[in-house]
Amino acid sequence: MSRHLALHRLPMIITVIIGLVLTIVPLPEWFEIGRPDFLVLIVLYWSTMNPRVGGLTLAFLVGLMLDAFTGVVLGQHALALCLVAAIAIKLHLRMRVFPILHQAMTIFWLLVLYEFVLFWTDGGTGHAVTTWMRWIPALVGAVLWPIVAGLLGRAYQRT
Repeated sequence: MSRHLALHRLPMIITVIIGLVLTIVPLPEWFEIGRPDFLVLIVLYWSTMNPRVGGLTLAFLVGLMLDAFTGVVLGQHALALCLVAAIAIKLHLRMRVFPILHQAMTIFWLLVLYEFVLFWTDGGTGHAVTTWMRWIPALVGAVLWPIVAGLLGRAYQRT
């Protein structure tokens, strides 16, 4: 791997590690309900802003790591992340020029799709969670998108 390519991947690797920590750190139950999918937001950011560095390979590997750390069916998060990352990559040129509010709405629907795929696989494996609170992380993630995109944009511009 060339030094130039390694420098472009360094912010992505650091942000993925931070996102993984934010995803698996235990929180109080009242705060756990609204915890956004930080790792999904990070994968969506890298898939839209730099799809060559963070794309389907990143989504698949991060999804497998998330499956291993959370103890769910292996491949569940990998499938959901690959699906939303593929759509984000397809929309990446449009997403870059969207105003931040439109980006947040697009991210909201991608997060809803991510949660639906998890809901579907949970139902297929007999672990269905059918409360309405399952969809709160998608809403919180969309609200936090401008902050996440701003922080990750600064990390990306420093390389």
